[in-house]
Amino acid sequence: MKIVATLTVILLSLVTVAGAGGGGDAILGVWATDPEGGGGQAHIEIYKEGDLYHGKIIWLSEPVYLEGDPHGPAGEAKVDTENPDEALRSQPIIGLLLMSNFKYDGKGLWHKGKIYDPDNGKTYKAKVRLAEDNVLKVRGFIGFSMIGRTSEWTRFDP
Repeated sequence: MKIVATLTVILLSLVTVAGAGGGGDAILGVWATDPEGGGGQAHIEIYKEGDLYHGKIIWLSEPVYLEGDPHGPAGEAKVDTENPDEALRSQPIIGLLLMSNFKYDGKGLWHKGKIYDPDNGKTYKAKVRLAEDNVLKVRGFIGFSMIGRTSEWTRFDP
């Protein structure tokens, strides 16, 4: 009987440790945005600092301005021209913090974060969830999550 009780305690401890360790970190890594969502395709690296999750742009399908683009000279690296802070309008899009301060709720949802849209310079409330192992649903919204837009990102595995 003592063996059964000991094994039960060990198994419960293992389940608790496994559940606490990896769930929130499931979104870590590089994600490819949906090119149909506008603005071309980008790769976003999601990383963790403390208990918060953030994401930055690390690759763009079109990293430089094309001929005739009103935002910048052809061949130059794209910058954050729509940023409401004029001092930040010269920062490169590659390396830009896109997602910030997401918290994992322990139930498969990363929430209470913000997502920045460099196409219009606006920041939105956001939440993220894994739809499948390699599909991330990213929802940006104003006020209530019912009023917003969802993008689907795919895990990028080079």
